[in-house]
Amino acid sequence: MLNLLASLNFPQIGELVDWKSFGPGGFNKADLTIILAGVIVVAFFVIGGRKKALVPTGVQNVAEMAIEFVEGQIVMQTVGEEGLRFVPYLTTLFCFILVANLFEIIPLFQFPPMARMAMPLFLALVTYVIYNFQGFKHQGLRYIKNSLTQPGLPKAMIPLVALIEGLQLVIVKPFSLAVRLFANMLAGHLLLVTFALLTDALIFHNTLHFFTPLAVLPLAMDIGITGFEVLVAVLQAFVFTILTAVYIGQAMHPEH
Repeated sequence: MLNLLASLNFPQIGELVDWKSFGPGGFNKADLTIILAGVIVVAFFVIGGRKKALVPTGVQNVAEMAIEFVEGQIVMQTVGEEGLRFVPYLTTLFCFILVANLFEIIPLFQFPPMARMAMPLFLALVTYVIYNFQGFKHQGLRYIKNSLTQPGLPKAMIPLVALIEGLQLVIVKPFSLAVRLFANMLAGHLLLVTFALLTDALIFHNTLHFFTPLAVLPLAMDIGITGFEVLVAVLQAFVFTILTAVYIGQAMHPEH
């Protein structure tokens, strides 16, 4: 048992998200997956919109289903008809995050680029700019007042509420949006790596062959978690997109 435990060499968390560069400017696998995710999404919609058949089939059918899903289940439920102009952005956002997340289970890649904070934070900042712009566009300078205070508050509570709401508007919303996506994808990646290392140790680095059959346990867990991570990939893409729509809707329609 001691020999088996000694054979387990778990990498540091930093090693799991820090890929060695293989190109100019520090280009690495995480950068490659982000570019591929973008290319795949663009190609998907270009191919889907090429035929424009009245009865869609194949890629066109899937593309239209994605657009209708975002329009009906996200935009109309959170923003309303005024938000229909954001359907292209929100659909692209949903598909991009989904494809990027799915790289976690693709052989040779096996890493979700959203498990590095840079990309979720960038997407969150884009959302931050959009919903604040919409707030000023629809409400003018009243957007600041409407965001920091609520009708009917006692005067003594206004400074405290304004401070809390200001922190939420400037820091909490974009930061939590990024961290939620980052943390969920990193956690799933760590679980997959953990059980993969256990399986490898029991099969290939086990001097006590009595324990070799136990490899079926971490292997089964790894397979199960892989299936679960597909669900997480979809769910996290949906959560990020719907929260983006919610923030845009709140900025466009102040509470009264």
